[in-house]
Amino acid sequence: MAKILYLRDKCIGCFSCVQSSPENWEIGEDGKAVLINSEEKKGIFIKEIGGIELEENKEAERTCSSKAIKIVK
Repeated sequence: MAKILYLRDKCIGCFSCVQSSPENWEIGEDGKAVLINSEEKKGIFIKEIGGIELEENKEAERTCSSKAIKIVK
């Protein structure tokens, strides 16, 4: 199973992740993206994904202008 690693401090609020995978991303009150149902460890938000979520979030990784999203297997 793959994981999303999200460095929220790097987020600039371009919303490309929300457009790519609205089931996994939303916009927080501060204008930055929030990785839904993730766990935070030392400033990195982590969530396991698979199937269609993997493809959607690969797109989110590609389109993130601040490179705040990484997909690892």
